[in-house]
Amino acid sequence: MLQNYLPVIMQAMVCIGFAATTLGLSVLLGKRGTKGGIKDTAYECGMKPIGAGAPRFSVKFYLVAMLFVIFDIEVVFLYSWAVQFKDFVIAENAAALWSAISFVSILAVAYVYALKKGALSWKV
Repeated sequence: MLQNYLPVIMQAMVCIGFAATTLGLSVLLGKRGTKGGIKDTAYECGMKPIGAGAPRFSVKFYLVAMLFVIFDIEVVFLYSWAVQFKDFVIAENAAALWSAISFVSILAVAYVYALKKGALSWKV
């Protein structure tokens, strides 16, 4: 049984050995740079950095972005179902219709829940 895994183990060993060798050679043969105050500053269009590096965003921004992605992916699923709906009707398969109705109802419940929790309001 272990003979089947021998090529995978050998490939993993070669990969780990290659990574260790290249890192070791870069440490041994690489130039040692001196660090200075100017070298460590952030370069941004030739201007001297003033103030904080990154502004803080409200958690609401990320929450709305995640809700958008979730509902967007679910719309993609509904679109593929709508394209095949004609074939479902020809096959007289009512299960496809009920599965889509249950899917949309779960979406509606999730949307109402997000509205009740205030996830879509921009007031901070």
